[in-house]
Amino acid sequence: MKNIPFHIVLIEPEIPPNTGNIGRLCAATGTFLHLVGKLGFSLDDKHLKRAGLDYWPEVKLQRWETLTELQLQFPEGRFWYMSKKAAKNYTQVAFTEGDFLVFGKETKGLPEELLNTAGEMALRIPIFSKTVRSLNLANSASIILYEGLRQTGQLEG
Repeated sequence: MKNIPFHIVLIEPEIPPNTGNIGRLCAATGTFLHLVGKLGFSLDDKHLKRAGLDYWPEVKLQRWETLTELQLQFPEGRFWYMSKKAAKNYTQVAFTEGDFLVFGKETKGLPEELLNTAGEMALRIPIFSKTVRSLNLANSASIILYEGLRQTGQLEG
């Protein structure tokens, strides 16, 4: 692993096991986890802890009241916004170390106004079924993060 990690940003996550699994993903990869806004659970939730197992002490975790607060703290950061409504496929971009991968809440995704301003920074994971509305949040975070790690040579060796 190189020294510059990626950042996963969850805006108002609602389901504790999803955040727990993403916490474990972050611990395994040295990725920072940023939780933004109102959470649908307590950070002491037993389901969150169970999904994250005993890896929580290894998670680099930061809480933020708003996405703007996070962005102001990292003015040079590149923020990618994940949405099924985005036109661009995640495989069509070049990720760089230190990128912020932003995901919305499980039931609604990212706010429409945020996606409208995201432009080319909005990405989607293709879904080939007309009956499946979305992928699981933890699975989506894993797909995008590992593509970023692959592109930046962090899976070699």
